[in-house]
Amino acid sequence: MNTQTITGTTAAAMITAPGSGHGKSMVTAALARLHKNEGRNVRVFKHGPDYLDPMVLERASGNPVYQVHGWMTGMDEVRWRLAEAAQTADLILVEGSMGLFDGDPSTADMAVACGIPALPVIGANAMGQTFGAIALGLARYRDDLEVKEVIANRTGSGYHAHLCKESLPEDISLLGAIPRNEAFDIPDRHLGIVQADEITDLDTQLDAAAEVLKEAGLDQLPAQVTLEATTPEQPPRLLEGTTIAIAKDAAFAFIYRANTELLEAMGATLKFFSPLADKELPDADALWLPGGYPELHGRALADNTAMKAAIQAHHQAGKPIYAECGGLMACTETMTDPEDGTEHSLYALMPGKVSMAPKLKALGIQSLNTENGELRGHTFHHSELETELEPAMRTTKKNGSEGERVFKQGSLTASYFHGYFPTAPKLIAELFKG
Repeated sequence: MNTQTITGTTAAAMITAPGSGHGKSMVTAALARLHKNEGRNVRVFKHGPDYLDPMVLERASGNPVYQVHGWMTGMDEVRWRLAEAAQTADLILVEGSMGLFDGDPSTADMAVACGIPALPVIGANAMGQTFGAIALGLARYRDDLEVKEVIANRTGSGYHAHLCKESLPEDISLLGAIPRNEAFDIPDRHLGIVQADEITDLDTQLDAAAEVLKEAGLDQLPAQVTLEATTPEQPPRLLEGTTIAIAKDAAFAFIYRANTELLEAMGATLKFFSPLADKELPDADALWLPGGYPELHGRALADNTAMKAAIQAHHQAGKPIYAECGGLMACTETMTDPEDGTEHSLYALMPGKVSMAPKLKALGIQSLNTENGELRGHTFHHSELETELEPAMRTTKKNGSEGERVFKQGSLTASYFHGYFPTAPKLIAELFKG
């Protein structure tokens, strides 16, 4: 076993909220940019299966952002990533998911397990003294959770901020009150905020938001914590000599950084390409079509007939293809454009057609159980698939019920399921080796 114990001490906070919609994502990003601009080394992590927030958080902090979750990634990996970051970081911020106590495991569970104080961001708009009641409830709901400070977000005036502060119990202080400001407004769409590269002048906006926080007195570092963990064993070099082509552009961008790092650690060579812009595939043994927003680029994908032919040739040659969510959508015969109802002809690697649904069709953490390991991950999609193809297997939801279908068509493996590769290296090697 090639492992060791590592320890690091740094300032850290778990940025959370009573629920979604309180603005914790942009507050976390603004805090990261504020301290980065002050010359500090800031590391940010995202609790739970989220692709979009980490894109903004990476831009805000200037450092890689990893997902951490007690079940999906496992607590051993969570502790290792945080302890490793603590060895060099001046500040660690972990952005929670949903509300502080939502989910199993919740953001609160991670805060307790890692010994990081929770710092709730509470949207104070449309309330006054009730602010204190919400803060009190968050602080008292669990005896093992530390909540000593809160942030009031979207206050309307100095007097409004004063009301929030005066409403707090004596043992909870107001770290700062953030006034309503357009610098914290970020556009979103059906799967969450838009991708960082699509936001015009994002860096300017982050700098402006950071200045708002500084004026609100939020430039002080949180309390120091000591984080300790055992480093993981190196994965087996099961992909030595394998070259994997990975789609990455505006249509396919939902890629966990930990997934690509695992592939490289197992010996794979990675070559990125754009199904939107490129006319041919890189020379590769296997192909990965990750999730993203293909529904927003149906016409461009369909019109790139050269890329379509290259992907079909790869499939006809029997070379492995792994398609997740948006990748699955692109592998069907047709996709209905959500704007005008046009049916776009796609890669046709499997029978079926996809169309956007008026509401979310699936959400939650799941796993794919095989003889080569349990691949943990999640599902989150707004589209529906109609196909006569019978699934080769199904994922299992955390509650034990049946999850997403997993299809096999020749060398193609496709599903709406997003996998977190480090949980099952042998299975991942099988998918890309064929």
